[in-house]
Amino acid sequence: MGAFFAAASKRNVVEDVYYGTDYHSHLGTRRAGMAAWDERDGLQREIHSIESSPFRTRFGHVLTEMRGCSAIGCISDGNPQPLLIRSEQGSFAIAIVGRINNGKALAEKCLKEKGHFAALGGGQVNDTELVAALICQKPTLVEGIRFAQQQVEGTLNILLLLEGGHLLAARDLRGRLPVCVGRGEDMMCVSFEDFAYGKLGCETLKELEAGEIVELSPEGCEVRMQGFREMHICSFLWTYYGYPTSSYQGVGVESMRYRNGEIMARHDMAEGRCEMVDHVGGVPDSGTPHALGYAYASGKRFARAFIKYTPTWSRSFMPAVQSERNHVARMKQIPVNSLIRDRNLLFVDDSIVRGTQLRETVEFLYESGARSVHIRSACPPIMYGCKFLNFSRNTSDMELITRQVVRELEGEEGFRYLDEYARPDTERGRAMRERMCGRFHLASLEFQTLEGLEEAIGLEECRLCTYCWTGRD
Repeated sequence: MGAFFAAASKRNVVEDVYYGTDYHSHLGTRRAGMAAWDERDGLQREIHSIESSPFRTRFGHVLTEMRGCSAIGCISDGNPQPLLIRSEQGSFAIAIVGRINNGKALAEKCLKEKGHFAALGGGQVNDTELVAALICQKPTLVEGIRFAQQQVEGTLNILLLLEGGHLLAARDLRGRLPVCVGRGEDMMCVSFEDFAYGKLGCETLKELEAGEIVELSPEGCEVRMQGFREMHICSFLWTYYGYPTSSYQGVGVESMRYRNGEIMARHDMAEGRCEMVDHVGGVPDSGTPHALGYAYASGKRFARAFIKYTPTWSRSFMPAVQSERNHVARMKQIPVNSLIRDRNLLFVDDSIVRGTQLRETVEFLYESGARSVHIRSACPPIMYGCKFLNFSRNTSDMELITRQVVRELEGEEGFRYLDEYARPDTERGRAMRERMCGRFHLASLEFQTLEGLEEAIGLEECRLCTYCWTGRD
């Protein structure tokens, strides 16, 4: 998905931004970059691949080679960034987070009107350069940022580092991803994850509203364009993407996951579905807190029946090829045989997307001697590939395991009834769950309901993006 971090001060902040950016490594696995502004050296920049090594090992040298009283850093699953741009509005470094669905059309329009782009492989245009070109069409950078966001179909958070050291940060018009501002004794920060600047001695000053644009300097934070209270923040931030120590819109990730598990357990107990379970566990790592909540509410013993080996297999989605990712996922699952053999196990996973890793996990548990395996998904059935964020490698609708099962049961006619298939209390919903149980050799399978998820998050339904479950923007 990607994320950015930045700081402005009257002292050198390269080290602060180095650590703040590193704290976003869970949000991207492809590329990373840093840029800094110094009165003597001007704008400087570094970009490196992080596909085979973590951020810290690729950027450690910047602590001695880069200097600046203001700096930005970004983690990305997309094009190289930040970019250095020279324009009529002045020079700046730019990083973006989000997804641009109409990038080709926008690039062609820009090319016809004026200018050119540096071509990437296959003649593609760097999305960050495209956004910079849109920004530069307006007299001021603030006007240009709003113009670029209005032109883009998708999601667009923007961060600029200006000559002179000031920062401009903008949250997407629908607020699907967070932008937080932190203030310390001698430093201002802007960040995706609030805990990143908390470790640097800053406290949250504000979370930007949807569409809000702010300017940061060593002296403080100035609102340059007001935002909107209406927003659609991504619900997956709490169930999966967000780091456990993060909070969004005042709702802590780890606390939400405990509540979410408790709600699922209450539903199961009301239906008499968890009596035969010996142990409850989470599919590591993001499924674990959901499972802890489930175990607490159900009274079942929590146990880690298998452990994820993270020293060398830290991220299962790191390789670009799906078969390689599957192999990594299998290699890093290490069984605790005494907690698996002859036991009836219930595992909570953060989500079920394609079902590939679920199949690997269940087969692994049966091979290790499990008597039965029950699975609970911490979110509702995913029925639509996300069109707003680069979630799960841009999964198309028909890659989703739910869509495949619906087509098996009813053909494409079944796609008219996805709302029914999503619910556990309908004939179609029960049929989909039974078919998935048969496919994966599960004793039972249930999903969190949309109402249960919204209860666990605690925000008004109208402020949450639930597109991947409901298809409604």
